[in-house]
Amino acid sequence: MKKILFSLLIASASAVAQNTASSRDGVPPLVTYTDQQDRENMMQQLGIKKLRPGYNSNESAPNPANYNESVANPCPVLPDALMLKNGRKVTTADDWWNKRRPELVEDFEREIYGRIPKNVPKVTWTVKITDKEVVGRTSVIAKQLVGHVDNSEYPLINVDINMMLVVPTNVKGPVPVLMMFGRPSFPAPAQPSPEHMEKLNAVFKDMMIKHDPSVKAIFDQYPAYTPITRLPGPNFFAPATNGESPSTEQLIAAGWGYATIEPASIQADNGAGLTRGIIGLVNKGQPRKPEDWGALRAWAWGAARGLDYLETDPAVDAKRVGIEGVSRYGKAALVTLALEPRFAIGLIGSSGKGGSTLHRRIFGEGVENLTGGFYYWMGGNYMKYGAEEAGFGTKTGCDLPVDSHELIALCAPRPTFISYGIPEKGDAKWLDQHGSYMATVAAGAVFKLLGAKDIGVSNDYMTEKMPPVNTDKLEGQLAWRQHDGGHTDWPNMQHFIPWANRVLKYEK
Repeated sequence: MKKILFSLLIASASAVAQNTASSRDGVPPLVTYTDQQDRENMMQQLGIKKLRPGYNSNESAPNPANYNESVANPCPVLPDALMLKNGRKVTTADDWWNKRRPELVEDFEREIYGRIPKNVPKVTWTVKITDKEVVGRTSVIAKQLVGHVDNSEYPLINVDINMMLVVPTNVKGPVPVLMMFGRPSFPAPAQPSPEHMEKLNAVFKDMMIKHDPSVKAIFDQYPAYTPITRLPGPNFFAPATNGESPSTEQLIAAGWGYATIEPASIQADNGAGLTRGIIGLVNKGQPRKPEDWGALRAWAWGAARGLDYLETDPAVDAKRVGIEGVSRYGKAALVTLALEPRFAIGLIGSSGKGGSTLHRRIFGEGVENLTGGFYYWMGGNYMKYGAEEAGFGTKTGCDLPVDSHELIALCAPRPTFISYGIPEKGDAKWLDQHGSYMATVAAGAVFKLLGAKDIGVSNDYMTEKMPPVNTDKLEGQLAWRQHDGGHTDWPNMQHFIPWANRVLKYEK
């Protein structure tokens, strides 16, 4: 009876949603779901009747998260990153590239992050604005870029990827660039000269008076007042850039460029948006299927399209483009680096569950938090691992065929910097820093197989102890550093840049 009622509820919600959207040009109408309706639709497709509730970060609240290490590893033996599905051990780089890596990619796409469809439309990039600016003490060129996704097959959805590229002008030749997930903006927009500012004020005053003649008396009372004023310009006498400076300023001073790409312009950060954005465009406004991609994979796809543009810009060294993100964008940055081999390097900040932290660990955030409230980050099939009642029984993180150590391993041998802060400053223990360290340790075996250096410890993830805060593990292509700051990778930027210069063999 419950199953029948549940099916009727979904069917009714779908009918209402579809009736609220209009179609044109013979294309199917947009489906409009709430988060709950979309989640329930996927549950129905998977045969899930009930999901386990997500853990509460407040230890005094109902269903609190576990922070007891003694019970954090219910299935301590991780899947072997170097063991083929047929049980044969991988001992050569050829076997990794040709046999094991494709197996891992298949599992991650099918069970965790979803697949990028084969029919994703083309992206055409346009330089909207080019501006000469100053970052810190360095002159730069800033370009506002728009990547329009061809929506001719489904004009009801428009996707324009928003990206900003900033490169220094005091460096000869193309420069490495760190692409960062975030909201793009011009760092220091160029301003009109005093003469131009005087003309703008004169015209603006005249327009205001024509709109409202009463303001003339105010201007007459304050004849020297100018309604349009200049913003503070660059201070060439300011202290030199150092480790306390903004990350973008540190990068520019070091001879790097940076690009900021806006995830929300690619795919919304919510379940209701899954029938919009790039996922909705490809699906022609219809709900996802279980193997379809989630937001993390969509953001990673968008970053790859941003790299398409960077490969055409003569100011950019396209062989030295990195990817960076923090928190949910740290998850996306790791997915990007793992599954898009053209990115040369990555800085993965405080990424937690769904990023560098082991899925099967029960410490802080759990699989249940991702299959519940944040299900839209993941492919539909991931929801199975939070099922309490389903046609297939019940599954947990221990049933996953892969885990995050293998996602990190997919980045090998490219330089991969795993970054965290400390709970005392706001990088909550909810993120399970230790679970990320275990994954980093375990991933090292693949880096070694491919001739790269890991963090310099054994690959015994159950016995290796997480190093003290501010301890550098930066000798290899795989790096780890827990800084003494909060939920950001800013304090590690001063360590990332020289490490990146060394492993990428770049000199300003």
